[in-house]
Amino acid sequence: MSFVDVVEVGGAHVAPEQMLRTHHRYYWAEQYCRGKDVLEVGCGSGIGLPFLKDIAGRLEAGDYSSEVLDICRQRYGDIVPLKQFSAEAMPYGDATFDVILLFEAIYYIPDVKKFIAECRRVLRVGGVVLIVTANNKLFDFTPSPYSTCYLNVTDFAREFGNAGFAVECFGFISVNDVSLRQKVLRPVKALASRLNLIPKSMGGKEWLKKLFFGSLVAMPDAVRPGAVPYDPPVRLPLDRDDSEYKTLYCAARLLG
Repeated sequence: MSFVDVVEVGGAHVAPEQMLRTHHRYYWAEQYCRGKDVLEVGCGSGIGLPFLKDIAGRLEAGDYSSEVLDICRQRYGDIVPLKQFSAEAMPYGDATFDVILLFEAIYYIPDVKKFIAECRRVLRVGGVVLIVTANNKLFDFTPSPYSTCYLNVTDFAREFGNAGFAVECFGFISVNDVSLRQKVLRPVKALASRLNLIPKSMGGKEWLKKLFFGSLVAMPDAVRPGAVPYDPPVRLPLDRDDSEYKTLYCAARLLG
């Protein structure tokens, strides 16, 4: 396997919920990114870059995987400067950006403290780190291949708070609001995960998505405004971890 097997690519068959989640995180980021100097770390295939390009004052991006970055370059290399780099060692000067995005990728970073230190270095005072990640406290949670560790609410509050950031966390898609089909099949998914029966690649997971969600849709090549409805994520208390929402959002603002 390679990171290409786990990255979201336009044209892939995905559950409608996955398309919603992909769009929603960039819609959420808009309020922080509009008119700002923005860096997307772990940009993957670049599915969010056209959307960010239209709202940011300046946009740069990169990814750890050369194979993934090649896909991104073929699609968006002519509109956004792209570099290959590790999130623990960003090839940018001090106080260069206002916003750093890391969507569905923090669990691949071996040393989160190094990443946070790099964010502190590369951000200007008042700048913000935006992170979106899967919720590892759900009972049917399945870790991604290559993942090292997952952060929940108290982890974000502690790690970023100790580094001089003001932290806010939010949740999106409550497990209480999903379809009856998903509710009935969640124990099946949990058992399959414990028995290591969940496919590792995006393609291999397609049959599982059909089982849980029914019909699939084609992921668009790029996030587009208004493609899905937007409801703001729900603010979460920082003194306890969350086990209700499928996706966790963190906004960590660098203090002076």
